[in-house]
Amino acid sequence: MESSLEKKQRVNLLMDCYLELLTSKQQTYLSLYYQEDLSLSEIAEELNVSRNAVYDHLKRAVTSLEEYENKLGLLDKHKKRMDLIQRIEKEQMTSSEQLIDYLEMLKKI
Repeated sequence: MESSLEKKQRVNLLMDCYLELLTSKQQTYLSLYYQEDLSLSEIAEELNVSRNAVYDHLKRAVTSLEEYENKLGLLDKHKKRMDLIQRIEKEQMTSSEQLIDYLEMLKKI
């Protein structure tokens, strides 16, 4: 089970990948909650809606982000690329054959 910090980090990464695909309303709610770190009550007050409405909008927006990730997999591909890059950096003295293998893996991602 993911902690609230892990969830927040994941949502922020998903927002980096897919925010532009969401409605402006969804973008607003996500930005206020996940980037500006406002509480549900603060967002409700600022947008003149109920706290429950804020919760519902956030839940639907996060679900949309997860659906985009399930279909497009941009975040997963990014993580795989970064893992390979870190392996290459750690193994700088690796043979050129191994580096070629890593480059081929990167091309497939």
